[in-house]
Amino acid sequence: HVQLVESGGNSVQAGGSLRLSCEVSGYTVSELYMAWFRQAPGKEREGVAAIDKSGATTYAGSLAGRFTISKDNAKNTLYLQMNSLKPEDTAMYYCAADFAGANWCVYRQYNYRGQGTQVTVS
Repeated sequence: HVQLVESGGNSVQAGGSLRLSCEVSGYTVSELYMAWFRQAPGKEREGVAAIDKSGATTYAGSLAGRFTISKDNAKNTLYLQMNSLKPEDTAMYYCAADFAGANWCVYRQYNYRGQGTQVTVS
């Protein structure tokens, strides 16, 4: 059973940076397809970025260049580095994982999901 615990969310000013972490237990990050999603109040959940077992990454087009997804095999942790934050980045951010990879931005395809960490940009 895969367990995911996010951390790192906070309130920051526009232009600031945050790094979100998703600690994985039960399996190693090298065995999983993983992704970050976010959901703002009143909006649908959307894919932010994904990373496959080999480390190849994919980003939502509008976020590439500001956000970086990465993983640390030794710490068994997934990260999302977010720079130049904007108020529209305000959302609950979720980590998701699965053993099979298909359409990376479809949240329901991930069988393992964290509880989320709140990011507020003002």
